[in-house]
This record gives sequence, C-alpha cells and structure tokens, in this order.
Amino acid sequence: MKRFNKIIIVDDNKGVLDALKLLLSRHFEQIITLSTPVNIMSAIDENRPECILLDMNFKAKINTGNEGIYWLHEIKSRHKEIPVILLTAYGDIELAVRGIKEGATDFIIKPWDNDRLTNSLFEAIGNKKSGNKKHLNNDVQKMYWGDTEAMAELHNLLEKTAPTDANILITGENGTGKEVLAREVHRLSQRSDHSFTTIDMGALSETLFESELFGHTKGAFTGATSERIGKMESAKGGTLFLDEIANLPLRMQSKLLVAIQSRTVVPLGSNTPKSVDVRLICATNADIDALVSSKQFREDLLYRINTICLHLPPLRQRVPDIVPLAKKFMDRYSKAYSRHCNSISANAEKMLKGYHWPGNIRELQHMVEKAVIVSEGDVLDVQHFMLPASSHNVSSTSESEVSTLAEMERSMIIKAISECNGNLSMVASKLGITRQTLYNKMKRFDL
Repeated sequence: MKRFNKIIIVDDNKGVLDALKLLLSRHFEQIITLSTPVNIMSAIDENRPECILLDMNFKAKINTGNEGIYWLHEIKSRHKEIPVILLTAYGDIELAVRGIKEGATDFIIKPWDNDRLTNSLFEAIGNKKSGNKKHLNNDVQKMYWGDTEAMAELHNLLEKTAPTDANILITGENGTGKEVLAREVHRLSQRSDHSFTTIDMGALSETLFESELFGHTKGAFTGATSERIGKMESAKGGTLFLDEIANLPLRMQSKLLVAIQSRTVVPLGSNTPKSVDVRLICATNADIDALVSSKQFREDLLYRINTICLHLPPLRQRVPDIVPLAKKFMDRYSKAYSRHCNSISANAEKMLKGYHWPGNIRELQHMVEKAVIVSEGDVLDVQHFMLPASSHNVSSTSESEVSTLAEMERSMIIKAISECNGNLSMVASKLGITRQTLYNKMKRFDL
C-alpha cells in the first residue's frame, strides 16, 4: 500500500516530470503533473494534494526568475497548510533560500539526489499531519564578541554605557552587526523590559518620515483615514533605533533635531505636542564627520546623537573570529534545514580566513547558510562555500570573473561605495540612480 495520496509537480521540463513521476509512483496514489503553473490553483482546489513540488523558473520568466516565488505566494495565500518544496538550479540557491523564508518547506537542487528528495517530501507531509511546521531559526542574534583586542575594548565601553540613558551612535561598515549591537545595548539597559523599536531611515521616503516618526491625525493628508501613533511615541519607555541615520535628508534632520531636543513630537495635522521618553540609538555605515564637513549632515544633530560612539570593526580585522562565527551559523542552519553538518574542513577554514569579506558578518552568514543547504554530508568543505575561485579580495576581481549581470552590478556598487567613502548620496549620483534605488539594490545584494 502506498504511503500518500496525491502530489502535484510543476515543471516546464517534460524529462523532469517523467523522472519524478517514475520516482514517486511507489509512494503516491496519484501524481498530477503540470508543465506550467498557470492552472496550479485550480489543480489544488480539484485534487487537494498532500504536497507540491514547484519549479522556480518557467519559460514565461516573470520578473526575471522570480516566477516560483510568485506562485509560492499565490499558493500560500489560499492554502497555508499545504507544504511546498521548491525545485531549483544550483545558481538559484539564494532565490530558493528566500522562498523558504517566505513559506516554502524546503528546496531541492537539480540534479537531485533521490533519497534526499523523497526524505524531504516524507518529512514535509509528516510535519503537516502532526501539526508541526519547520521554521528557520529566527531568534534574535546574540552578540558574539570573539577574541580580538578591538572587540574587547568595545565590549568594555558598552558595559559602561548601556545602563545609562546616553544617546549612542554606532558606526561600522554594512554587515558588521550594528543592529545586533544596538539590541545588546537595549538588553543591558534599564529599559530592557520595554520595547526595542527600529526604523530603517534609508528605506523611509521623505513623504512618510513625519508620519512614521511623529504620527498623524485622521484627515491630516489624503489617505489618512484614521489616527496613527508615531514610532517615537509608541517606543515610550524603551529604545528607539534609527538605522542608516546618515541617509536622512537635511530637511528631515532639522525636524528630528527639534524632537530630540524637546523630547516631544507633534503629529501631522495636530498642534498639540506629545512628550516622548526614549533612549536613542543611531547607526550609520557612512563617514559622518565627512558628511558634516560637506554640509550634508547637521553638526548640531550629530552632537545630539553622538554622546557615545561605538565602532564595529570590519570582519577582515577580526580574522580569529571568522571560523567561530562560521561554526555558529553552521549549527543554526543545520538545525533549521535538518542537515547534519558538524564541522568545517581545514582547507575551508583557511579559505574563509583568507577571504576579504566585503559584506562582513552578514556575508559570512549567508555564505554559511548556502553551504549548509548544498552540503550532503557532515563536513562543510571548500566547494560548498562558493567563494570567488581566483581571488580572496572582491575589490581585485577581474571583469572576466564576473559571470552574471547581477554580480557585475554588485561589484560596481561595492567599488563605488569604497570610492565615495560610504557616502550613499555620492554613490547614487556616481552610478546615475536615485538614493532609494541604490538602497534597494544594497538590500538585494546584502551590502
């Protein structure tokens, strides 16, 4: 007797459909195959499958390779209970990881291992029936201090600073862990029992700035159908973390300065100030002193937010910490993806320590996550990490090594950021794009 009832497989390659149907015919009573996802919703309604195998790329190529993500969203919006396992090519691993974070149960890399594929299906259906759901480990990251002198000095300064209410400015390159450090300050503060509220200033448009921070009254502007409490007021008693503060336009800087000085906010559409009680922590990857010198950042605002400055060194200056951090990420993602990785080979450790890490800890984290996913055994080796083959330094990568437009675009942005000393307005101007577009691309490329 077969173990399961129905499964739907969606792939535009007939050979793949035939191979999967042959493989899974021993385990499923009925296998429904579709060469296009267009009719997938009606097929689900008609057949009520126990699981879905969904390819990530089809001939239609909606949104340049994101069609699998689109149909994943469609399925999950109406059938949250049905596990979806993604089928992906080796080069689309990052997209597949995103798919898991957005609701997929697992993903399988083509060409697949038969045992790996069937085990993933069995686990997904078993979890569905038992009411369990496998999640990524989304717990807040804990600060890892490591064994370098710079981090020891930073730790000492943080322990003296955190219990006070002093405003703090955290500086450091993208990916060094500025938000993690801010959360550590909050955890050790007198406000730890209250909320830690974050605002990404780089992603906030000028039109939304006042409403987001200060709130608005009903009818304050078109679309304001109800009253809204701003983040500064809602964070009352806790910590307010303003990330990428240097991206704030000058006109908005003056309004933030007034709010910090007066400890009050005036919601849009109102004339009545409201008191706020927050501990302010700001962060930036830019050379903020240079921005002050060039009149792009207000000096008086810098004085207000910079009572204490905590600087996070880049990962390339924390070489002794690279492998311990990699092992922490390996343990986390081995549990999250039900893998069995428990060590990193000596050659891989040497490679990790020799790499330049332009994306810092965030890049290391994503690199280890992908390595865990593509590995089949207990040990993560060199080939699992997918680092540049002929150079450890991204800045010296030749054009011939850039194999895709996305990699070329990422390299151009990294180069421009370096040449402009982290000034994102200058970077955007140099690249001929808006600051918001630049910020979106940086988010996409984990920069």
